[in-house]
Amino acid sequence: MSQEHFGMKIAVYPGSFDPVTNGHLDIIRRSAKVFDKLIVAVLNNTSKNPLFTVEERTELLQKVTSDLPNVEIDSFRDLLINYMKDKNAHLIVRGLRAVSDFEYELQMASTNQKLDENIETFFMTSTPMYSYLSSSIVKEVARFHGPVGDLVPVEVEKALHGKYARS
Repeated sequence: MSQEHFGMKIAVYPGSFDPVTNGHLDIIRRSAKVFDKLIVAVLNNTSKNPLFTVEERTELLQKVTSDLPNVEIDSFRDLLINYMKDKNAHLIVRGLRAVSDFEYELQMASTNQKLDENIETFFMTSTPMYSYLSSSIVKEVARFHGPVGDLVPVEVEKALHGKYARS
């Protein structure tokens, strides 16, 4: 497919971001250099019980990406393919931390392309210093009042302390 087919290169980086970690932020910053516009789309997954509301996750992402003019923060609850059509986007960004992520991500990329042949998925490997990092690990450390300052942006660290101070 030619580059002209896509027009402006609008990419979507979907995820739960519960909470956004330094690993997520690394993928966002690196992707913002590659694409004309990057939409970080917070998934409102009703089957999960997130620590932060969609609004809180969106607000945290807006704070930590405020210096990136081509990054937009949004949320969605539909199929990703439908959301992408609404945004006139044809590119999905997915981060890979380890080989174990690849099988699932390959299934998702294949399914998305089956649903819309104009959709392409770009896999970006984690910077090695973040390859172990996940939102689940961050929440577990924060729940027991462990240090998360090296794992998440300062704004997220404060928000985590606020959530777990109540427990």
